[in-house]
Amino acid sequence: MSTDPVITRERGETKGRYLLRQNGAEAELTYSIASPHLIIADHTGVPDALRGTGAGLALAERLVADARAEGVKIIALCPFVAAQRRKHPEWADVFQN
Repeated sequence: MSTDPVITRERGETKGRYLLRQNGAEAELTYSIASPHLIIADHTGVPDALRGTGAGLALAERLVADARAEGVKIIALCPFVAAQRRKHPEWADVFQN
């Protein structure tokens, strides 16, 4: 039995992360807070149990949606987020060049 993924966000003073939980597995996208208007996507980790399910993309989409809603720009140091940025030109408004 498959359950829909649940994405939660944890945010501290200097770091944050998005967690996606599905079927007992957990994927994450971590970021650093550079300023009130700039975050750095550091790392996306997807366990084997969630590979190929769109978990990483779902995390990146949530990151972009939240950045857009909050007026924050993203620097994509994470190779996965950088690759998704190239695949989604409609996200250009939230990424810092």
